[in-house]
Parts: sequence; C-alpha cells; structure tokens
Amino acid sequence: MLNTQDILETIQMIREENLDIRTITMGISLYDCVSDDPDRLCTRIYDKITRTAENLVKTGCDIEKDYGIPIVNKRVSVTPISLVGGDATPDTYLKIAHTLQRAADTVGINFIGGFSALVQKGMTKGARAMISVIPEALAETRLVCSSVNVASTKAGINMDAIRLMGATIKRAAYLTRDDNSIGCAKLVVFANVPEDNPFMAGAFHGVGEAETVINVGVSGPGVVSSAIARAGDCDLSALAELIKRTAFKITRVGQLVANEAATRLGVPFGIIDLSLAPTPAIGDSVARILENMGLESCGAHGTTAALAMLNDAVKKGGVMASGHVGGLSGAFIPVSEDEGMIAAVERGALSLEKLEAMTAVCSVGLDMIAVPGDTSEEVICGVIADEISIGVANTKTTAVRLIPAYGKSVGDSVDFGGLLGTAPIMPLRTYSPARFIHRGGRIPAPIHSLKN
Repeated sequence: MLNTQDILETIQMIREENLDIRTITMGISLYDCVSDDPDRLCTRIYDKITRTAENLVKTGCDIEKDYGIPIVNKRVSVTPISLVGGDATPDTYLKIAHTLQRAADTVGINFIGGFSALVQKGMTKGARAMISVIPEALAETRLVCSSVNVASTKAGINMDAIRLMGATIKRAAYLTRDDNSIGCAKLVVFANVPEDNPFMAGAFHGVGEAETVINVGVSGPGVVSSAIARAGDCDLSALAELIKRTAFKITRVGQLVANEAATRLGVPFGIIDLSLAPTPAIGDSVARILENMGLESCGAHGTTAALAMLNDAVKKGGVMASGHVGGLSGAFIPVSEDEGMIAAVERGALSLEKLEAMTAVCSVGLDMIAVPGDTSEEVICGVIADEISIGVANTKTTAVRLIPAYGKSVGDSVDFGGLLGTAPIMPLRTYSPARFIHRGGRIPAPIHSLKN
C-alpha cells in the first residue's frame, strides 16, 4: 500500500537531496562469440552487444520520464575479454577494444566495462596479451573500461600481476598525458572482485552470470547527509537506525527501477548495488555525511569509526529493501568524485594513509586518487600491494584506481570533468619498495582461507 508521506519524501529526495539511480548496467555474456578468426570474433562481439542492448538507453530514458527518477548512466558490462579472446595476439585484443567502443557508440551508452582479466593465481597467455595492450586500449577509446583482479582471499596475492599493473598504470598515464592521464581513471586493480558490479570502471559480466542480466546501482549520499543533519544531536544508536531507514527507502527506489527495466527489456533482474556513490556536486558527498555525524573534517581521528558505522547501517537497511543485493554495496570514497573529500585533502586533513585505513571498513578502496606523475612503478606497486592485502586479509573487495598524473606534482590538480571531478595531487611516501616488489611470486593465501 502506497503511503502519501513516503511518496512526498521520495520527491524531496530527488528534487533537493540529489537522489538518483546512478546506473542501469546490462551484463552481456560473450562466450558464444568466441572464434579463432579475429575479424569474425570482433563481428560477433559487435553484433551481440548492439542486438542485446539495442533498447537499453531508450528504456532507461522512458523509465526516467514515467517515474520522475533521474537515471544518470546507462552502461554495458561484458564477459572478461581475456576469457573470450583466449590466446589471441595483443593486436587482436586491441582490435577488440575498438570493437567495444564502436558497439558502445552504436547503442548510445555512457561506458562499457569488461576489458578485464582474472589473474589472482596466475596468468594465461591470453590474459598477459590483453594486459599488455590495456594502456593503448584506454588511450585509443573513450568509453572502454578495464579491470584486473590480482588477488583473492582463496588464492593469495599475485605479486607478478601487481608488478605488471604498476607498469601498465604508468604507461596508461603517459599515453593519455595530454588529457590529464585520464586513461588511469578507467582502470581498476582488484582483490576479491565481485562479478555482478554495475559501477564503472570495474564492471564486468561474471563467469557465473546468466546470458544477460540487469544490475542497478543506486546512490544518495545527499539524502543520508540531510537526514543526519535533521536528526540533530541524537546518540549513535539512534543515528544508525536513522541511516538504516534512509538506506531502505533509497534501495526501494532502486528496486522499483530495476524491476521495471528488467520487465521492459525482457531480461532477468540481477542485483541492486546499494552503494553511496558521491558526485562532485555540493551536498552529494560521503565526506559531508561523516562531518554531519560530528567530525570537524573528514580525515580527523574518528573518521574510520564513523565510516564503519555508516557502511554497516547502509547495508542493513538495503538488504531489507531488496532480495538480491550484490556488487560492491556500501559507501564509496573516491577522492576526485566527492567535493567533501577534495576539500579535506586540500586542507591537509586527509592523507593517503588515512584513506587506506578507511578502506578496511567500506566499499572498494583507494579510488580516483591522483599522485605525482614522476611516481615510480615500484611505489605504485607498493600502494597496490598494501591496499590489496587489506582485501585479502579481511575477505572483502578492495581496489586501487590510482592516477599518476603526467607532469603534475603535489600542489597541482587535475580536472576530468563530469562525474569524475577534480583531483588534487596527493603526496606519497617515496621510499622504495623495489626489492620487495621484484621478488615476484605469490603471497600465500591467509590461513582463514581454508574453510573447506
């Protein structure tokens, strides 16, 4: 039964508090596109995507008009390309990236994810070939996103893959140096990657997924922030309950849109990702939520505790609103995409080390962080290894989206525009981890991985 007050609250959330559906993402399996002939492979990939996602954008726009709910992005994720290309040459993998771009242009989506590889325990010849052209793929396309899973709690940490990704990130930064090294903003290094994530740049259509699914990512940091501000000086138990109720309402909006999109497209509904995904817009910030909870600034002592409480309450509220919650689900803390995070970095309250501590209790990890362009590959690898180890040890997803902005140093900033926002260049510790990184091999899985 519809409640008038609930309807009015939802309208207020949309009009005044930046509530939106951040993305409808269609996952598409490409297994039936496999071919030994590169031209036939690319033709099959293009035909499958354009045929399956032909009405995705129109359907999203129709739902937006019918219900008055903003749907910011319509996206596609595909089977990890390293699994589809097999032992293809690097040139063929690059050709596939261009095919993905052409398909994305044809159907009119915002991004396409899945130029990806799963190498947590080792690398196939195909995965190595695909990774070798990630920098060129990101430099020569606009909408293609890439991800590489280098570790899992079950397998441990593939340090050879991390070393390769350090070099990959540096080359992607160089090849897109005339555009603020934006190629790195489309590349994520994961541990324990979820296979149903609708958010870019890490989305791909997992190996255990159906032929086609609809996954929806909701947002709403502004809604939570406003609710906390209205609550005044209640105690933390009451505050957690308030966040839980608010997350429930946000997720119900996502569930409505997901069911409607799945029905209209004739595609199974997959999951709701109930993440609080910020934007550069004023009032749509996870950092401002933490400050409304009582911190003078995001980054102050107590930030990790406040974020842990926020993340837990969001998940508890969200799982009551949808029977199928997945993806990343929690609070995102991307620096460039959150105006409160940017402000905290600029005032010196938020450091990379504090962000790393925060990732132990929230979604994703070190996200959209710009660092000096002359940062060495080994230091980048060390940052990745530190963050990935948090995910492996805690049996959670963590990730790194690091941008060594070519020609920039601490005190500068890079402006990516749109949802990607502006990133102040953050300092790194420059003491070298080179000897450690170059040992190679695998860091064994933690003892608690043995659950069979």
